[in-house]
Amino acid sequence: MAEEVILLDFWPSPFGMRARIALREKGVEFDMREEDLSNKSPLLLKMNPVNKQIPVLVHNGKPVCESLLMVQYIDETWVRQSPLLPSDPYERARARFWADYVDKKIYPVGRTVWQSRGEAQEAAKKEYIECLKVLEGELGDKAYFGGERFGYVDVSLIPFYSWFYGLETMANFSIVEECPKLVAWAKRCMQRESVAKSLPDQHKLYDFLLARIKKLQAQ
Repeated sequence: MAEEVILLDFWPSPFGMRARIALREKGVEFDMREEDLSNKSPLLLKMNPVNKQIPVLVHNGKPVCESLLMVQYIDETWVRQSPLLPSDPYERARARFWADYVDKKIYPVGRTVWQSRGEAQEAAKKEYIECLKVLEGELGDKAYFGGERFGYVDVSLIPFYSWFYGLETMANFSIVEECPKLVAWAKRCMQRESVAKSLPDQHKLYDFLLARIKKLQAQ
């Protein structure tokens, strides 16, 4: 019996991008279903009745929610192909710590950068750069966060690279000037087919953010 793998997603979502990358790293065929978040599908509401959010991975009829849990599930389910989490318990815990840092810092602070203006935006921009520098310090001179092999922290962070152009343009700063090693890492990741296929064009995402701002301002 063939496996059924469905991903309920929305193209600009960095969280959905994580699942796309992980599935492609493992060579798993999946059916990506684009959700209209203003008119959520019955399947999404059924599979994620608590949060009613994307992404949701549906594997043989069983839902897995929350992107970092989905990446862990994908890694443990298709275990023989390209392991994402380290085998060593301490290194695995460290990887989970940094992925959690990305969720708690990079996403909310980045969102504040593009949603705010004036002094609030300047403060958010400063904090965003500081957070990126913390990650750059953890990366050091390694090829990837786990060493020579693309893994869990890389999957967790690289989707936010697609937001860089929009944030830089809106807040007038240069991430490559502030964090050159991190941008070099991102470009290295983009050379992977799994990443290149999963991340949208940065200019397209910038246009999406502009439209979101106009919509928010009109409310």
